[in-house]
This record gives sequence, structure tokens and C-alpha cells, in this order.
Amino acid sequence: MSWATALTLLATFPATAADELVTDFTLDNGMDVVVIEDHRAPVVVHMVWYRAGSADETPGTSGVAHFLEHLLFKATDNLESGELSKVVAENGGTDNAFTSFDYTAYFQRVAADRLSLMMSMEADRMRNIRLTEADILTEREVIIEERNQRTENSPQALFREQAMAAQYLNHRYGVPIIGWRHEMEQLSLEDAMAYYDRFYAPNNAILIVAGDVTPDEVRTLAEEHYGPIPANPDLPERARPEEPLQTAERRLTFRDPRVAQPYVSRTYLAPERDSGAQEEAAALVMLSELLGGGQTSYLNEKLAIEQNKAVYTSAYYGATNLDDTTFGFVIVPSEGISLEEAEQALDDTVAQFIEDGIDSEQLDRIKMQMKASQIYARDNVQSIARRYGSGLTQGLTIEDIQAWPDILQNVTEEQILAAADSVLNIDRSVTGYLLPPRAEPASSEPTSNATEEVSQ
Repeated sequence: MSWATALTLLATFPATAADELVTDFTLDNGMDVVVIEDHRAPVVVHMVWYRAGSADETPGTSGVAHFLEHLLFKATDNLESGELSKVVAENGGTDNAFTSFDYTAYFQRVAADRLSLMMSMEADRMRNIRLTEADILTEREVIIEERNQRTENSPQALFREQAMAAQYLNHRYGVPIIGWRHEMEQLSLEDAMAYYDRFYAPNNAILIVAGDVTPDEVRTLAEEHYGPIPANPDLPERARPEEPLQTAERRLTFRDPRVAQPYVSRTYLAPERDSGAQEEAAALVMLSELLGGGQTSYLNEKLAIEQNKAVYTSAYYGATNLDDTTFGFVIVPSEGISLEEAEQALDDTVAQFIEDGIDSEQLDRIKMQMKASQIYARDNVQSIARRYGSGLTQGLTIEDIQAWPDILQNVTEEQILAAADSVLNIDRSVTGYLLPPRAEPASSEPTSNATEEVSQ
């Protein structure tokens, strides 16, 4: 069967988003509610998303959004510390939370008849958290250890952190979500409560319930549990510092003794998915897949297979952001190929890709794979709920989210090349080299008063 035939057959399957039974409404206190029906199993996913993440922090308190996420599992007016997760587990469910640049979200996955219990506990900690100085001291050590494990112990993570800081000249996306260590060490009860009081309110939250429920059931329960919580009349407008016009390429070299495999990365400032205007973002998604989306991608075919200059290639694009995002490449050179040679090969190959034009058959193949993936994803209600939650907290509408699969399918070769021409501008880029330390020159003469250096 040809790819064209397979694509035609796949087109007979129902559309991914248009078929989803989605209902939305708003409570009197401003809380948005989205209900996604899936009655195939008596399970429900209950999520509360706040339109506040690390990029909304006050300068000098980096990491407080993630810190507060941890602290919300402590005591409330009605729950003891750790009791919420214990109750979820006792009822056969799972729960967790996560923080991004643009949102913080809390969720439980339980039997459908436990939804009211989940709402009662989540509504409780929306406004009734009761923190102590002991909580601050304990949990601050936890998040610092988390940074140690995920960032300090990884030269790749430290390298990416420095590259992001170089990419964003003015925007808070240049500050790591987990926070800068020296600021994390100073986070206080006052810092946590100031963020909580500012952002944790129903008029800054989206309730998403997906699974074996009806909109009427959810409305009744939401009005009972979340409805009495007053809106925050002083909720600030969601405005971030904007990036200035970037007119100079930036380069960085990061050396660390733990680096076993050097590589080169390149990121470009790029537009995000915008409500009502997602076509350029869709073109960039396709561009990243064509250039670096796997073994059959253009970069891998040229650099790894034909030229043997790389052992790994990738291209990536973060489409769903509230503000400007990045389009990037990673090239791991083959043995004997320097990072300078790998970078030049990347530039030459991308230029050749644009000159050659789009392989229509490859583009059709990618579209078919995306459509299949979107159809299979419908079997996971938590994944569906997360797709809506992340989109809505990052400036999209339900209509935008549902239109996205079709927009991807309708991307043209001309749009992809136009997006490449617009975004791949070296003056808006950061090129980074990750390397081990330089070899010290051998010396036959003993030295005294030597100083010890640690390269990082």
C-alpha cells in the first residue's frame, strides 16, 4: 500500500478533536469549566489549571511557582499535611501536579463516583492553605535537592539553562522554571503566600473534567464546591515583559568534566501558536518534523547516513506557549568531526533543504503519522484533558484546540518554506557548544603554589 493510499484510508476515520464531546461554561465567580465526555470507562480526570507559572513570578523570587506547587500538598483548614494524596490513594486513584512557564496544574484520576470528593479537597486548597515556617524549611530543601538531581548533576541541563538565558534578553522564559539556586535558597513564607494570594483564585483558574461525566453533573458539583469561593478583584492583568528586536547572534561554550559526548545546539526565537492564527505555528511543526523528526528526516538522511558527520540529529519547536517560543536543532557529531564542522554541516544542510524544496511524499507521510497519533490519543482521557488545559492557559480557545489537527493537515509546502525563511534568522539565534574541559598542557617541571580549578 502506498503512503497516498494509506493517507486516503486514514482520512475516513473520524476527526480527532471535532468528535470530542466538549462543553464549557463559566461560574459566577469567574472560574472557567470544561467538560470532556468519554463514557467508555467509569473513570474521571479532575484537573484545576491556574493561569500562572514561573514566567509570572516577581523578579528575585524565581522558583516560587514550583515551590508553591509543592506546598499545596501541606495542611489546609480541613486537611492535614499529606492527607489529600492519602485520600486519593485510599479511593483507588492517583494524583499529582506540575508547573510550567505559563501554568500550574493539579489533578486526580479516580472512579467517576469520587468526583465530588476530589472537588471538595481541591476547592479547599484553592483558598485555605495553612503554611508554617517548618513547611517552608522542609520543602525548600526538597526543591533544592530536586534542582541538584535534575540540573546540577546534568551538564546538559546546565548548558540548556545557560542557552535559554541567552535566548531571552528580556522575557521571563530565560529564567528556569525550577528557579536560580541562589534565589531558591532565599524563598520565604511571605514569597509563597504573596504568589498564592495573587494568583490562586477561581477567576484565574480553569476546571477541566474528562471522562464518564455529563455537563449537568459537573455544573452541579462545581457550583457546590467552587462556586462559593470569591473571585480575586485585584487579579493583575497577565502582562509580561516583551522581547526587544533581536539583532545580534549569540554564542556560548559550556565546558564540564562530565561531558562524554560533545554536541552543538542552535535555537531561534520563534512565534507561538496564536488564537485564530495558528497557520505559521503549524508550518513550523511540519518544518521541525521534516528536518529532524526521526530516522527518515532530512538532517538524519544527509548528515548521519550520507555524509557520516553526525550520530544524532534533531529539530524541535515548542508550539504551545503564551509568548514567543523557540525553534531549535541539536547535532551530535561523529567521531573525528569537530563541533565547528558539525555546525557548518548543519547550516549547509538546512540551506540545501530550502533550495531543494519540500518532499511531498515525506510531508504526506508525516501528516498521516500525526493523524494516526491524534486518533490513538483519544484513548487517554488524561492526555485529552491536558491538551485542553495547556492550550487554554496559554492563550488558545477551545475552537483553536479543536481546529489544530485540521490546520496541521492543511499546511502547504509554500507555508513551510515561508516559515523557515522567516524564523531561521541568525540574528535571533543562540548557538551553543557543550564540551569537556580543555586538556592542560603537559609540563616536565614541578610547580609550586598551584591553584585548583573546577571547570563547569
